[in-house]
Amino acid sequence: MKKLVTILTLLFTGPAFAGDWVLDSDASKVAFGSVKKDTVGEVHHFRSISGSVSDSGKVSVIIDVASVETWIDIRNERIQKFVLNSTPQAVLSAEVDINELTDLALGETTLIDVEGALTLNGNELPIETSLFVARLTDNKMMAVSDEMIMLSTQDAGIDDGVSKLMELAKLPGITRVSPVTLRLVFTK
Repeated sequence: MKKLVTILTLLFTGPAFAGDWVLDSDASKVAFGSVKKDTVGEVHHFRSISGSVSDSGKVSVIIDVASVETWIDIRNERIQKFVLNSTPQAVLSAEVDINELTDLALGETTLIDVEGALTLNGNELPIETSLFVARLTDNKMMAVSDEMIMLSTQDAGIDDGVSKLMELAKLPGITRVSPVTLRLVFTK
């Protein structure tokens, strides 16, 4: 995530980028996957995210965990209650060195390594990924995870909740690593 912040800071500083960049929640997405019974893969996402990149390079993406969308209402409720422990939000954070991206021309793209953190249920997990960044317009930038981020349910402190989901759904198994993807669009 630190690299993500670096990317975003680089994208959004300098005379043309003074001030905060705000996450366009309609154009952005945080998605994750799961596998049950060893063979059934499913894709989920959060309907509500917000965030910003400050002119000092601090990146914050706030995920409203109650907005989890798995396409099954009872599963949404169970994930909120047992896995996410009714926590109101998760936060992706990072800090970036903006100088690397200030020269990105309109329509130009770059790939940047990012380090940061995900805070979830009181646990802070280090996140490392590469982001594909594009300058869309003078006032719009997009950062997309170049590869999936693999999130361990044990590291996230949600293993017990996943076990509870297995019990309630009478499943023989749910994977303990979840792939996560990001599409973050910021406007000024």
